[in-house]
Amino acid sequence: MTSISSASSKSQPSTWRKRNALLQETNFKKSKSQRFKPMDKNKNTLTHEEITVAGVHCAGCARTIESAVTQMPGVDTVAVNFANGKVKVSYHENRQNLARIKERIESAGFQVKHEHRRAEHEAKAPFWRTPEVVAVAISGVLLGIGLLVNFFVRDSYFYVFDFKFHLSAPILLLALFSGAWHFAPKGLRAVRTMALDINFLMTIAIVGAILIEEYVEAASLAFLYSLAELLEGYAVERARRSLKMLTQIAPAQAIIKRNGREHEIDVHEVKVGEIMLARPGERIALDGVVVAGQSSVNQSPITGESIPIDKHLGDEVYAGSINEQGYLEIRITKPAKDTTLSRIIEMVEEAEGQKAPSAKFVDRFARYYTPAVVFVAGLIAIVPPLFFNADFHIWFEKALTLLVISCPCALVISTPVAVISAITSAARNGVLIKGGMHLENMAQVQAIAFDKTGTLTSGKLVVTDVISLNGMTREEVLRLAASLEQRSEHPIAQAIMHAAGETPLHLVAGFKSSAGRGLQGRVNGDEYRIGAAEMFAEENIVFPHAQLQSLQAEGKTTMLIGNRREIVGIIAVADRLRDNTRNVIDDIHRLGLKTAMLSGDNQGTARAMAQRAGITQLYAGLLPDAKVGEIKKLQAQHGKVAMVGDGINDAPALAVADVGIAMGAAGSDAALETADIALMGDDLSKLPYLITLSRNARTIIKQNVWTALLLKLALGFAVFPGWTTLVLAVLCGDMGASLAVIGNAMRLARFKPSTSRQV
Repeated sequence: MTSISSASSKSQPSTWRKRNALLQETNFKKSKSQRFKPMDKNKNTLTHEEITVAGVHCAGCARTIESAVTQMPGVDTVAVNFANGKVKVSYHENRQNLARIKERIESAGFQVKHEHRRAEHEAKAPFWRTPEVVAVAISGVLLGIGLLVNFFVRDSYFYVFDFKFHLSAPILLLALFSGAWHFAPKGLRAVRTMALDINFLMTIAIVGAILIEEYVEAASLAFLYSLAELLEGYAVERARRSLKMLTQIAPAQAIIKRNGREHEIDVHEVKVGEIMLARPGERIALDGVVVAGQSSVNQSPITGESIPIDKHLGDEVYAGSINEQGYLEIRITKPAKDTTLSRIIEMVEEAEGQKAPSAKFVDRFARYYTPAVVFVAGLIAIVPPLFFNADFHIWFEKALTLLVISCPCALVISTPVAVISAITSAARNGVLIKGGMHLENMAQVQAIAFDKTGTLTSGKLVVTDVISLNGMTREEVLRLAASLEQRSEHPIAQAIMHAAGETPLHLVAGFKSSAGRGLQGRVNGDEYRIGAAEMFAEENIVFPHAQLQSLQAEGKTTMLIGNRREIVGIIAVADRLRDNTRNVIDDIHRLGLKTAMLSGDNQGTARAMAQRAGITQLYAGLLPDAKVGEIKKLQAQHGKVAMVGDGINDAPALAVADVGIAMGAAGSDAALETADIALMGDDLSKLPYLITLSRNARTIIKQNVWTALLLKLALGFAVFPGWTTLVLAVLCGDMGASLAVIGNAMRLARFKPSTSRQV
């Protein structure tokens, strides 16, 4: 019954850029409740805090906390994250302190979770033994007794005037107090801030029912609303549970090798560079690099890949993954707070706290809807009795019923729960969606552009052909090419170096690199170049077109080697398509999307690769900056466009695309930072899953919004002929509608790649 994030500010901060919004917030949140103090307290700098609060599961909760804290002197911004029950506060430390902010939150009726009580809180009593549940149970029993008294007891018993009333009224009032003790104080506190939240509206409705002596309705309202709050809180907690399960994947202890002995140490005390041991069947506690042993490791918690990956000397492993077999010694490369799993959880929490466009629209609608209905309810209570001599009791009860219906709880919660479920489900399956906006944009994408190398292909180039020309031997061509490429980290350079093997290399002087074209340098006093044909065409050097075209027609990338006078050799390298590329592209086409390939290769090589992949549009010979222009052309042609790349070389194109998707992000911090959506592994099959998940989320959001809205409108119109009672308004308009939209949204939590279908 809330939006995921509710924020306000006394001095509005500047708009954050699309790509670094998550990162700027993430920098404020290095642990679950960590404090960042300004360097100089005398300066007017901000301190940023994150406070975990229990019981934040409704729209009124978010607004109550926000209103209470925002009014405090020195507080700059407040953001309530419904997804994880956390409040982020920015304040001037010389004017405010954390203790007073926590006191203000607790005075608003919420419980602040303190770090030293966290373990105690996690081990609390079962749900059914909490004070709230006990109070609601007592309220229900007393309400039942009161109803039985009203139904079976007659006023003539014991010859006491109005005996039924005098017997049932105290019982019903006790039922009322037992049911309302949790939410009524919050409703009264809301009066101070004039917030028309659900607690305030329900409290007014109950007081109104008491004033007209409708004790059954008053007690029923208190019981049903309290029950609705419990069920809704339980349902929301289930939606959050998937994310909590992620936080429990990595072990809290690691086996560390120190001075030849094994020690079991808390992961937060382990230092980077230490050696960690992983035995068969154990979960890996921290990120690191294998320094001894070999094994197969199940990385599904991180990348979503169900098949274990073989790990050898020098391979990366991630916290939370499972060592299937074999013994590994791992050198720690990241502290516990910075592991890939920790960053995924951190980014998912931040993503779930960002409002999707549909949530913002619903919030704006609710901002006008609720006051409008409250105003109409006031008119209904006053106008008919005052001007038309109507029965005040009847019309006052109609006004109270409309007041209950005016609460937009189900409407406001319809979007965030769906977003939470979808983002958390995606994270469990190796897809990191960094905000509801990107989830909704993905559902509207009409075309997907792919970078070729490392995205559609495996990214592991091998030399396939070495052709010598003008008197130079094959070995000399390869040696010369490797000498020029030895300083480059480009995949083509690595393929050439691998092919050259142990061949002694020339000393190269005057080394120069031309982005997207090639390299040049002096060898034995003569200037040589290696690169694309265009590099030599500019110097009017004749090169063998026929041989180049023949190699390119086979999908190979060609490099010419020569000096200012002639071409001395041709080297061809090839990359192979990923095993499932063609199937994935076919699935994307079946989903109705267009595909395009952006490549720096020449037209012939790129065309051969695109045809094998089944891609419909091709843009070849592109320098990195030119890809930005092609993305804009695709947007003009098709509408919203997603770009899939490695997140590093493609950063400009990813930024321009409506949705930037990085592949293999588990091993790349840069990819995690630059992309809107990150595929943690190298599995392209996650794309159809992502498309279908986002479309299902959008469909469910629409279903929820319209269900909540139409149900409230129907109940509202039914008030006037007397068909909607107070009890029915709570039962259907509040509790029923909220549980319906939550249940519908939680279907997304069970959505898996193997069941990628549209609802």
